[in-house]
Amino acid sequence: MKNAFKGKQFDKVIIIEAVGLYCRFSLSYREVAEILRHRWISLNPTTIMPWVHEYSKILYGIWKKKQKRRTYSWRMDETYVKIKGVEHYLYRTVDSQGNTLDFCLIKKRNHKSAMAFLTNLIKQYGETRALVSDKNPAIICAIKKLRKKKLLRKPSIAK
Repeated sequence: MKNAFKGKQFDKVIIIEAVGLYCRFSLSYREVAEILRHRWISLNPTTIMPWVHEYSKILYGIWKKKQKRRTYSWRMDETYVKIKGVEHYLYRTVDSQGNTLDFCLIKKRNHKSAMAFLTNLIKQYGETRALVSDKNPAIICAIKKLRKKKLLRKPSIAK
């Protein structure tokens, strides 16, 4: 992350503050510049826009790592969406508080893609006690394979 801010005119802390204000509170670039002006930091609103485009993904990744909480039940669902006329499948997992844990957009709905998605979830958040799903055969097959590999104990699967 140190290299990401190398060669910038403003300090790393100012950039993080500006991007954080914009993303967290849904402010306009002008409003962010005004808030920073009250903190004795003079910025043009057009300076903030490239920072948001460049650093928002980095900061979101850091925030997501820090926000990891152990949740005991996940709700997993998949749906299809059309992108430029081509069907894709959107896997999404939500915890018991309604926070999105992860999502994945794939072209094929099969057990390999479901297994890759669940493996990634388990690596990020650890095991779950209950997995609520719509009993998609691909998800059930992926869960059975994860149990065989001992990556997943026996969570309860409900419809």
